[in-house]
Amino acid sequence: MKAITPVDPGATTAVSARIRARLAAAGKRFHANDNIAEYIEGEAELAALEAEVAARMEAVLEALVIDTARDHNARGTAHRVARMFLHEVFRGRYHPMPRVTEFPNAERLNELMIVGPITVRSACSHHLVPILGKLWIGVLPNERSNLIGLSKYSRLANWVMSRPQIQEEAVIQLADLLESRMQPDGLALVIEADHFCTQWRGVKDESHMVNSVMRGAFLQNTALRREFLQLVRS
Repeated sequence: MKAITPVDPGATTAVSARIRARLAAAGKRFHANDNIAEYIEGEAELAALEAEVAARMEAVLEALVIDTARDHNARGTAHRVARMFLHEVFRGRYHPMPRVTEFPNAERLNELMIVGPITVRSACSHHLVPILGKLWIGVLPNERSNLIGLSKYSRLANWVMSRPQIQEEAVIQLADLLESRMQPDGLALVIEADHFCTQWRGVKDESHMVNSVMRGAFLQNTALRREFLQLVRS
């Protein structure tokens, strides 16, 4: 395992400081659930950011009085956590949106389509512990809608959810993304998830959260909304 170079948290030359300066210059926010891939200059800078995160994580472990030098289980943990954050559980912050093939609605489909359940994995932005659940997506296309392949719904959902989130905002982000790309007459999302910030800590309660977003025809047509919700629950 290569040695970790200490990072001065106040150093203006730190990779994170350079990325933050670009975001500030562009007037862009960088909340926990924002994608900032556009402001990271390629794979080399992303690798440098990973090294910086690893160094800072090593300092956190040191502050927790964990002997990473002699504990074989903790040795390398800082590197593993940094890689996990940037390329796995928070991938949706640091990597661009996956390629999504769109095709025209040549057959002029205008019937309700439901995709799901899609497994979603995220992390609570309050405590950085897992949110695990299921997602259902309902689409009412029109002749002008762009359609996307079945697997692409999962890819887009994963891209949005793999950031520090709160569930209520995540489902709105995903709805906005799908609506902008597909331009359907109606869009409906339902997500049901377990939150480890209540199951693992705090009240240690086993309850889960369900919330939904209804757009267009699903908001205006109660029969359509009822059909979607009944099919989701069946």
